[in-house]
Amino acid sequence: MDLPTDWLALLALVFIFGAKHGLDADHLATIDGLTRFNLRHAPARARWCGSLFSLGHGAVVMCIALAVGLATSRWQVPPWMDDLGTWISIGFLTLLGTLNLHAVFVTPADALVAPIGIKSGLLRRLQATSHPFAIAAVGALFALSFDTLSQAALFAVTATQHGGVGHALALGLAFTLGMLLADGINGLWIASLLRRADYRARIASRVMGLMVAAISFSVAGFGLARHLHADVSSWYEGKEMMVGLTVIFVLGFSYLTGTWLANRMPRETAG
Repeated sequence: MDLPTDWLALLALVFIFGAKHGLDADHLATIDGLTRFNLRHAPARARWCGSLFSLGHGAVVMCIALAVGLATSRWQVPPWMDDLGTWISIGFLTLLGTLNLHAVFVTPADALVAPIGIKSGLLRRLQATSHPFAIAAVGALFALSFDTLSQAALFAVTATQHGGVGHALALGLAFTLGMLLADGINGLWIASLLRRADYRARIASRVMGLMVAAISFSVAGFGLARHLHADVSSWYEGKEMMVGLTVIFVLGFSYLTGTWLANRMPRETAG
């Protein structure tokens, strides 16, 4: 991954990467699970599950940034790690797209579609918690993955070239703030849908499920094209921010589209 050399541009890009990371299917699925549980056991806390999860996740990112920043300013991410990360990302995104598309079609008409994640499924029991620190701890556990660790290390190494540990922490904070924004909004939206659970909410959840699947397949396909074709990779250089903003915009647009379609659909045909 080629990152910009200008400090402000780098901060902005890392913030956008954080927001995009917060919209990953695993984040959506886990926040959905935490919110569902808390609506039953701690209703006042339900809408804050996304923010609490993100803060725990971001704490790990900050620790990685600090550790790498203190370790060295000359270490570079090995090329093999970038290749391995690409193939892992392509495989997981394809699987996530398939699982979320399947969920849209198998969910009963009178139920909300729940986002599907891989890590969220493996750690489903951990989502049955309502204590703020426990919710943050779930987010921290989810940060212990190859993609998050390698991305945080890359940001930290790049930051040390601009000054040192302080710059590494600044990039970790930018990533966390972007993720907090996306996860916080998503948590509020999910809590609102679950509280209503009417036909409008069911339509909106299906639109989001389809969009998550479509974006997962699209990002996986683009990643494969970049890896196999040098011209696609060359075109992508310098456009990381544009691509990240596009993903955020499409998901945000799908929120609005789902609500609009639900409001226009006659009640008798919606469920």
